[in-house]
Amino acid sequence: MARLTLEQKVRLLTGADFWALYDESAVGLRRMVTSDGPAGVRGELWDERDPSTNIPSPTAIAASWDAELVETVGRLLAHEARRKGVDVVLAPTVNLHRSPYGGRHFECLSEDPVLTGDLGLALVRGLQSQGVGATVKHFVANDSETDRLTVDARVDERTLRELYLAPFERIVRDGGVWAVMAAYNTVNGTTMTESPMLRDVLHDEWGFDGVTMTDWYAGRSTVPAALGGLDLIMPGPTGPWRDALVEAVRDGRVDEALVDDKVVRLLRLASRVGALADGPAALPVEPWTDEESDALVQRAAAAGFVLVRNEPVGPDPAPVLPLRPDVRRVAVIGPNAREARFLGGGSALVFPPATVSPLAGLLAALGPDVEVTYCLGARGHERVSAADPALLTLLDGERGIRVEFRGAGGAVLGVDHRLGSAFNWNNAFEGVDPALITEIALDTVVTADQTGDYRIGASGVGRFRLRLDDKPAFDELLELPPGADPVEGLMRPPQEWSTVRLEAGQSVRVSLVHVVKEHTPDEDLLVSLQLAVDCTVEDDDASLAHAVADAAAADVAIVVVGTSEEVESEGFDRTGLALPGRQDELVRRVAAARPETVVVVNAGAPVLLPWRDEVAATLLAWFPGQEFGGALADVLTGRVEPGGRLPTTWPAVEGRSLPSTTPVDGALAYDEGIHVGYRRFLHDQVEPAYWFGHGLGYTTWSYDAVAARDDGIAVTVTNTGERAGRHLVQAYLARPDSRVDRPTRWLAAYAWVSAEPGQTVGVDLELPARAFEHWDVTTAGWVREPGVFTVEIGPSAGEVALRAGLG
Repeated sequence: MARLTLEQKVRLLTGADFWALYDESAVGLRRMVTSDGPAGVRGELWDERDPSTNIPSPTAIAASWDAELVETVGRLLAHEARRKGVDVVLAPTVNLHRSPYGGRHFECLSEDPVLTGDLGLALVRGLQSQGVGATVKHFVANDSETDRLTVDARVDERTLRELYLAPFERIVRDGGVWAVMAAYNTVNGTTMTESPMLRDVLHDEWGFDGVTMTDWYAGRSTVPAALGGLDLIMPGPTGPWRDALVEAVRDGRVDEALVDDKVVRLLRLASRVGALADGPAALPVEPWTDEESDALVQRAAAAGFVLVRNEPVGPDPAPVLPLRPDVRRVAVIGPNAREARFLGGGSALVFPPATVSPLAGLLAALGPDVEVTYCLGARGHERVSAADPALLTLLDGERGIRVEFRGAGGAVLGVDHRLGSAFNWNNAFEGVDPALITEIALDTVVTADQTGDYRIGASGVGRFRLRLDDKPAFDELLELPPGADPVEGLMRPPQEWSTVRLEAGQSVRVSLVHVVKEHTPDEDLLVSLQLAVDCTVEDDDASLAHAVADAAAADVAIVVVGTSEEVESEGFDRTGLALPGRQDELVRRVAAARPETVVVVNAGAPVLLPWRDEVAATLLAWFPGQEFGGALADVLTGRVEPGGRLPTTWPAVEGRSLPSTTPVDGALAYDEGIHVGYRRFLHDQVEPAYWFGHGLGYTTWSYDAVAARDDGIAVTVTNTGERAGRHLVQAYLARPDSRVDRPTRWLAAYAWVSAEPGQTVGVDLELPARAFEHWDVTTAGWVREPGVFTVEIGPSAGEVALRAGLG
């Protein structure tokens, strides 16, 4: 510290660019790099040139209820981070599933603070055990997307402590996390980047010694943010500190000791990740081969698949899953079967090196003796997807797209050859000065892989001009709707397209020009656009009829339905929970034609399943990462038991018991208080479609006995089925005679047990002291109400098999 001037110290407190922090030779500090990481470590590039292993999204990871597995995934992320030169990963996201309407629901772990805290802690330990920093986010009450930059979350003190702060507390105190991200939103009238909670709760109460950074562009003030406990403004180099903070220190509005504390925290982080020349070297990370990485992603996906229904069909007493070995014809149907969703949009988006679709996974697993047919059935979205790179070639036949950066008068400033169709540039244009760029032009040839109507166009914000075979197709200004979140321009941008009929093998030359808006040289210039191409072979009516015919002729139908980027993404909330398009009709018509119908739901958050009692089996697959198809084949064929249990309650209908995400006059009232998720359904006596904790395996279990042991319990269960299996024993606490408002029951502990057929096994569950405590607003502390608590044991929050008293 003594080597640094005030100006040097303040310089360190704002990012050097979009992802990195400044270096400082005076103290031997190298550049430190951050990166998004909820579903894979992105790195500093955001395109196909630097692919990232795509792990299952957080809801899928959380459905495993397996801290050991999640910690292993954290170690893989650390390997990915080090491979990409990343020091600090911006994960985990531990905001709660307050409402299924939350657009970023898939990026959060659970509706329950205990499960969220356990699994968030496991991910942090996996990352930081390898010398890569974790960043727990978004502190706090950033549980929905509507007006997220300004919304005031009105949360009472007890609810804030018992639910929304609880996972952060666990991860800070027990995990020693190295960084915390302050949210965009306001809580009870104070924006979080200026909140006294950053100092009073994080620093003073919980003993946090790491760095508190802003969410990107959430730094809004000089003095209030500096006084409130914030350490780092991201991204840079612009922001409200820099010279303004130096001036504030010089004139006495900010004590230089506060600046020193922030710099010490940054240097401590640098020491931990090995970024100080005179400090400890970076820890060696565990090596992973590509094969080991893919295998873990596939195992983690299967561990999160939740089987919520599995019934027999006809006289055969065996459920439809796993698939019988005598199956000879399988109809694979649905919009997410060939073009699945592997991950969600926004901060969770990465570009995997390769993906395995459900169709590809089943084709590989079932082999040549099983006939597999495929049919779309119904469209799952209206948007035109980014072009499949396999359709794109240069004029000379080489794969890819020619990209030109043009300046005044159309002068070509630089040229790039790209293999993808989605482009994101942030002040880095392959060596071209951003200040000189006026246009970005894409040139490629699209060759049809099947006969149909091809929609060819652009996704992005700004003016786009398209020519097909050198003939004008459109010249349009694409704009976001008024009041839209800027991230919507990245995740769900406006589109324009032209439709052409192409025969299989026929080609069309595509020239797309994007006019870049005027800007000043020191601004952050972010350009995001896609070349969009899709093909319609038959309309929905014809495709539905095709699906019914395929199903009727098959031994079993596997229907893969789900959501799209139109529905689930950072930047906007959901307006409804129904599956898009005519997917519900598709499921019902297929099930009517083929009773042996298995529905795979490829959605990161709950969707309504009005046909749930009309199909033989339903498997919830979430956004399961790049190895989706292999994991699905493992589970459907029985090589692997579906390992997941619900981390969030799935509603049967919309309406009651589902909190709103729409602010009123700028405020979002958390009026449900401590009754969130399964607690709310129990409180309102509303039966959901599937309870928190629910999930089936390929065997059955009985609950035999429970015995109390101080503040713990011993539970005995038996595998009553014909297969070896694994079962999640869940313990909830209840206090019906309490003097304070409490949930009907709340999660206290859980554990997995494994047993062979007919085997009885026991498990000890330790019930932590905090599970018995509530936050007392009078004393501003945790207290345990005297008297007897009831421990309720069962397979979900909605089913109690055994009870015991603890006093």
